[in-house]
Amino acid sequence: MRVIDEKTITQAAIEQMSTTENPRLKQIMAALVQHLHDFAREVDLTPEEWIYAIGFLTQVGQTCSAYRQEFVLLSDVLGFSSLVNALNDKRIKEGRGPKDQDTKSSLLGPFYREDSPKLQLGDSIAAHEHQPEIAYYGRVQNAAGEGIPNACLQVWQTNEDGKYDTQVYGGEDTDARATFYTDSEGRYYFRTVRPSSYSIPTDGPVGDLIHAQKRHGMRPAHTHFLISAPGYRELVTALYMATDQYIDTDTVFGVSASLATEPAGDATSPFPELPSVRYDFALVAARAGETSGRVGADPAQLVKRAAEVVR
Repeated sequence: MRVIDEKTITQAAIEQMSTTENPRLKQIMAALVQHLHDFAREVDLTPEEWIYAIGFLTQVGQTCSAYRQEFVLLSDVLGFSSLVNALNDKRIKEGRGPKDQDTKSSLLGPFYREDSPKLQLGDSIAAHEHQPEIAYYGRVQNAAGEGIPNACLQVWQTNEDGKYDTQVYGGEDTDARATFYTDSEGRYYFRTVRPSSYSIPTDGPVGDLIHAQKRHGMRPAHTHFLISAPGYRELVTALYMATDQYIDTDTVFGVSASLATEPAGDATSPFPELPSVRYDFALVAARAGETSGRVGADPAQLVKRAAEVVR
């Protein structure tokens, strides 16, 4: 009979999982158990600390709803979402040529929602805001610089007070989010208000963690984009306001230099009277079996997707 102690328990647990039929699930769980056990040994985890952690994770789960994903938020503030995103960027670039580069990706975040209102090019996504308008415009193009017609752009951002519509309306109304389709030359253009920097939600367990770590918990102002077209890999990214005071200390580590922009006067803009941001997004052709690069999920869809993965 095997003696189970702090040294033998890890291998015993991995061996008991060895009958897992799904090879990827088997690999992931074995590595997870190994690293989790190594972590407990390294910090000499006490029973009190273990039960505190279980309670914390329970609170994280209980805070989730159809319009709030606290676990995604936890992943974000630990830098884990950004790490997964970076690994995925590296993976998709393997085997592609130097000209076959897409726009740098960013985090989907916990506030994405499927089925945002479909608007016409030139419309404003800000239904309830009072700040002066700005504009975004440019093209969605392929690796050769050719415009991609009828590409779908889903866009969303905070309102002028630094809140997403799900925080303000609880899913009963939408604001500062919309879906657009590019024209025959791949062009897009729309109006909005300048997004605001904002604190991540701090009324839950993740907020308690941020406060305990004496972190500011702020995100620099940005507008999210999820762009797709048949035959191309879906792009999840965001454009950040370069002069925002939190641009270098984003609490979820989502900013890249190539995504930092700033509205300015632009006579070539479809809205020459407005401060505008021109940004051309590049999509790469999808490869067989390549999945979405979304790091995050619509909270209403997350449980369904998780059940599909386990099966």
